[in-house]
Amino acid sequence: MDIYSEICNLRRQGRRSALATIVNVSGSIPSATAAKMLVRDDGSILGTIGGGCVENDVREGALEVMKDEKPRTFNFNLNQLPNDDAGLVCGGSLQIFVEPVIPPPVLYIFGAGHVGFYIYKVALIAGFEVVVIDDRDAFANRERFPEALDVRSGDMDLMMSELDPPDSSFIAIVTRGHRHDMRVLRWAVDTKARYVGMVGSGRKVLTVFEELEKEGIPRESFDRVFAPIGLQLGSVTPEEIAVSIVAEMIAIRRHCETPLPHLRNRIHRKKAVEAK
Repeated sequence: MDIYSEICNLRRQGRRSALATIVNVSGSIPSATAAKMLVRDDGSILGTIGGGCVENDVREGALEVMKDEKPRTFNFNLNQLPNDDAGLVCGGSLQIFVEPVIPPPVLYIFGAGHVGFYIYKVALIAGFEVVVIDDRDAFANRERFPEALDVRSGDMDLMMSELDPPDSSFIAIVTRGHRHDMRVLRWAVDTKARYVGMVGSGRKVLTVFEELEKEGIPRESFDRVFAPIGLQLGSVTPEEIAVSIVAEMIAIRRHCETPLPHLRNRIHRKKAVEAK
């Protein structure tokens, strides 16, 4: 199988990979400059950069590159490696560049109203692929969302049962009401999605969490939920709210170090309890 065809195949599946390329050599090595090896997110490989412990070390490093989403350069001096390494019986040195191949993140927007519409607009600009889900045909349609990856309308429970968001995906819950939000959140906390955010005030968020806890969903399940959704920018209009939400998703996507989103979730829940 061709490496580049496999990269395209993995991207279509929403899977990560990393491409390792020998970019510089000195002396005698068991492979040629520009030799490539693709490392998939499950650790399997396609192609070779010469075998031996170097190839294994690069494979391990590639898994870290996928996680960090940042390229790295690895340098090896083969003269310092054990002589019994069957894959590296030659001498010399080599430099290997490993670059992440990350598919565009898919954002599932539940709610095709005003806020959902502008999240779609801003998310597209930020490089997300967008799937829009709503139970109202008048809102969730191709005329309103022509550039979406997919637009779905109909029975919400049925549509959710047909979805399996990968661990690189994002979920924004901005439906038209409390009950609909709770319905989606019940499903979302059991997905592998990297980000789950729900719109609403601190009091509403607390109420939803408590009702779902009564159904048997563990309280810990909500620690990963960004609610109220979006960075605190003083947003008022649907457009501004959309910007704050996508900004928060970008922070998660780019591994921003700030703990504020999770901390804010807990602060709002604490304040809501105290306000009762």
